[in-house]
Amino acid sequence: MTPKILSVDDSRAIRMVLKRLFRPFACELFEAGDGEEGLAVATSVKPDLIILDYNMPVMDGVTMLRQMRENPELKRTPVIMLTADASSEIINTVARLGVRDYVTKPFEDAQLLDKVSRVISLNRVEEA
Repeated sequence: MTPKILSVDDSRAIRMVLKRLFRPFACELFEAGDGEEGLAVATSVKPDLIILDYNMPVMDGVTMLRQMRENPELKRTPVIMLTADASSEIINTVARLGVRDYVTKPFEDAQLLDKVSRVISLNRVEEA
């Protein structure tokens, strides 16, 4: 089964970086620009992993995460949080909400791929 990854970030640039990063792998990448849209997409596609931005307009990552944890269909979905601010307060807040890991922006591709591969299997696509 091809893993489904949902990228929720208000930065189109970050979503494009993630699209490029996961292109060589056998996975489906879905995108959302804020937490409200992210919840709708997550409810619809049931991703195997969500890469979630902390700070977004409309609905931030923590609010989305709280609502996910209250939803029986999404409460066990693994989340890796992206944050530009790695203060201990933020780390503790997202840890209490059950995130698998976090990555500080700007991030190294290899670092994010390593953290993602600890949650789901990433298999390279054979080049023809």
